[in-house]
Amino acid sequence: MLIVNERPLPFREGMRMGDLVDSIRPQADVLLLNGMVVGRDALLQDGDVCSLIHTGEIPSALEMEQALAARHSPEVQEKLGRATVGIMGLGGLGSAVAVNLVKVGIGRLILADHDVVVLSNIHRQHYQIDQIGLKKTRALKAFLVHINPFVAVETRDVKLDGRLIREIFADVDVLLECFDNPAMKAVALRTVLNHMPGTGYVGASGLAGYGSGNTILTRKIRPRVYIVGDNESDVRTSGSLLAPRVGIAAHHQANQALRLLLGIDEA
Repeated sequence: MLIVNERPLPFREGMRMGDLVDSIRPQADVLLLNGMVVGRDALLQDGDVCSLIHTGEIPSALEMEQALAARHSPEVQEKLGRATVGIMGLGGLGSAVAVNLVKVGIGRLILADHDVVVLSNIHRQHYQIDQIGLKKTRALKAFLVHINPFVAVETRDVKLDGRLIREIFADVDVLLECFDNPAMKAVALRTVLNHMPGTGYVGASGLAGYGSGNTILTRKIRPRVYIVGDNESDVRTSGSLLAPRVGIAAHHQANQALRLLLGIDEA
């Protein structure tokens, strides 16, 4: 059996890469055999993994789904593909979390922020320098579409408060709090605890500076409610927010969101 573009294909003796190209993707101009670039005459062996690529061609939604399912398992990918995740705040945390979730093929993202991309964002947030001046919602959606155009990305260009959090994120499976403002962190947590029972929630507290990344932890505070960070550092005591440490926390948040979506809620 061969694996060709993430799908199984029967093997027969004497097969060469050119046979696959002619029958499956005649326009392919990059041929990989077990990760190595080869030519059309490369002889295949049972168990080989082959990729037939047409440079610049965007895979179909089915091909993308098959690739993700091959990596994550069909059972996991089916759950992720049905999920809706909300992200409040699209700065260093929120933009990085969104990139992670798009890469794993979350079915639907709802992104909310009212800010504009400025030069001081570029050092830790997932924006490009030619996006300065754009609304973060517009800029981030454009970036995410280039990664995975098959995830439904909805944006809300608003300044959130308790009422809007309840309205905009009413049907999400998991809600991620990615604010810089401590007051809004409190509003978000209070809103979920009091008005959104059962919604998975992952917040953040304590990301500043360049201390050890090992101090950033994921802590459960209620059923399906978690806080990521060291729980103490802030810009007043630890200095600026830097991309590496913020990125560690963002990956913690994304990972905990996936665990909740897969039905894992620590005791």
